[in-house]
Amino acid sequence: MSSRVHACEHTVGVAAPAGVVYGMLADAVRWPVFLPSVVHVERLDFDGVQERLRMWELADDAADADADAADDADAPAAAGAGAGAGAGAGGVGGVLGGRVGSWYARRVLHPDVRAVVFEQEDAVWPGSVTSGVWSVRPAGEAECVLGLRQECGLPVAAADGARREAEADVHRRLAQVRRAAGWWERLDELLLSFEDRVRIEGPAELVYDFLYRIGEWPGRVPHVERAGVREDVPGIQVVSLDSCAAPGGRTVSTRAVRLCFPHAGRIVYKETLTSGLIAAHSGEWSLLPDASGVTVVAAHQVMLRQEAVGRVLGAGTGLLEARDHVRAWLSRASTETLGLAKWHAESTVRRLR
Repeated sequence: MSSRVHACEHTVGVAAPAGVVYGMLADAVRWPVFLPSVVHVERLDFDGVQERLRMWELADDAADADADAADDADAPAAAGAGAGAGAGAGGVGGVLGGRVGSWYARRVLHPDVRAVVFEQEDAVWPGSVTSGVWSVRPAGEAECVLGLRQECGLPVAAADGARREAEADVHRRLAQVRRAAGWWERLDELLLSFEDRVRIEGPAELVYDFLYRIGEWPGRVPHVERAGVREDVPGIQVVSLDSCAAPGGRTVSTRAVRLCFPHAGRIVYKETLTSGLIAAHSGEWSLLPDASGVTVVAAHQVMLRQEAVGRVLGAGTGLLEARDHVRAWLSRASTETLGLAKWHAESTVRRLR
């Protein structure tokens, strides 16, 4: 099929210093907590200037739908399960599992001129390349102009529709970065990262199997009431979860995408539907085996929703109290799950003996 290169470029004003916006663009590994459409970014190589990344991203309609639902919700989202995404419609091109796209990207960072040059290759259709550059230009002490130029090969037979989609993609990416950068003055208070660990005297394979089989958690994990799982592509789970892990025992529903790497002993996830106090939540279950067992780590990256603090926790409640509150109940849920994974692995070993 013949194709034609289409270039589009747009700019948008951002209410944040140029240095802050450039730093956000350069730190791609943290994009899952900043940008709604990004599920996970794996840095494969980096020398301080050039890097190679593997990225997983939600299809446009899925990201937009879940973002809208999160903005409308008013209950705290359950977490710790690292689960929850409703099934989407089938996709084309690099869309995996119905709603998740996977890409390889090469990037060159230019901090002196605040630019990031990139070349992105579809992991499903090698040879389909999108290239471009992010640029940030100061427009005052606390304002800047953010630009994005993209070039991609579009099929001639569908040029008009594909061109509109490419233009919409640029506008969507600019809007996501502008929105995230708007929180710059309070990012230190809104962001929190923490992890819980448990030591297990049992094989890593049994522990991973317990964490992977999230569809079996109802009846195994007390705070999980219902779990729905789709895995159209091996290793990409789209999960919906009803849980009573939130304070007060109220049942809430969450959605997430889980990327499973059995050979590495890792499951990373991005909640695509959050509510209440949480604006974004991503995390990872990771297994660290040794000679006699395994240490399992549940890591969390959270962005708080500042405007919901008073509504959920009461008037006059500050971000410090909200941070403690969110950390406590996320940690409680993940620790309970880790404890049950420990019981599953160790009791199975005892029975085999």
